[in-house]
Amino acid sequence: MKNSPYKNLVLPALLSLSLGLAPFTPEPHILLKIKWILGGANGMKLIDWFDFIFHGFPWIYLIFSVVKLFKVK
Repeated sequence: MKNSPYKNLVLPALLSLSLGLAPFTPEPHILLKIKWILGGANGMKLIDWFDFIFHGFPWIYLIFSVVKLFKVK
């Protein structure tokens, strides 16, 4: 993996699978937040929005890294 173009995906993938999904039970936390927002975000406080951004950032980082990797030059 020394010269692999995929080495830049290791950190974003690990962050997404750990911090991005934690806590894992009963359902990944980010999925609960997304469902809450899609349901109208009723009752969401500032801390809930911060939590959504905190758990969503690793996924944005992963998407950005994948797009950067496969970008046509």
